[in-house]
Amino acid sequence: MWRGAVQKTGMRADLTPRRVFVYAALLLALAGIAAGCGGGLDAQAMARKAQPPVEYSNPALSFSHPAGWKAYPFRWSGELHFRPLVYLSTRPVHDPCSTEGSTTSCGFPVGKLRPGGVLVTWNASNPPAIGLGRGSRIKVDGREARRVDTPGGICRSIGADRTVEVLIQTRPLPSPLTEMTACLRGPGLAQEQKSLDGLLASTKFASR
Repeated sequence: MWRGAVQKTGMRADLTPRRVFVYAALLLALAGIAAGCGGGLDAQAMARKAQPPVEYSNPALSFSHPAGWKAYPFRWSGELHFRPLVYLSTRPVHDPCSTEGSTTSCGFPVGKLRPGGVLVTWNASNPPAIGLGRGSRIKVDGREARRVDTPGGICRSIGADRTVEVLIQTRPLPSPLTEMTACLRGPGLAQEQKSLDGLLASTKFASR
């Protein structure tokens, strides 16, 4: 009994350091994996942040935008009640208009935004307007404008979490207005809105 007790105690003393070593090795491995993943995410975030803004211009307007928002000039041979100027999106766009007989209908140029996705449309309205309507008073390139931020909004149909609509008076009223609509989907809504603010702050119109 005494020898058995000694042997049992000896086994317990012999296994304990092994267990400690195994647990320590597992903890170090997990810490390494977590550090590697975190480092990778940090590196990706820093790479995105380090990308300089891209400059875009056409005969109507110019602005700078994040490199991940690709510009797609709009081309349409038919008559529309508005004049699309350019689309910006994190996804490829498609033709938003279709014609059946003598009727042309238009929607968004993106079917569904992915998480973190953005769509920005710039249009010039054809019918003259007599006012800017509701919204927060802002200025874009020194022009009077109204901004409306809506959770969901009209962009909800393509999976967006927020809709930002800006109407800009580019010529004395009554006249056509320039319209910007932004569809933003999280995660990262705060950064997307910050990028959108930067885009508006950099916007310049060709005509005075």
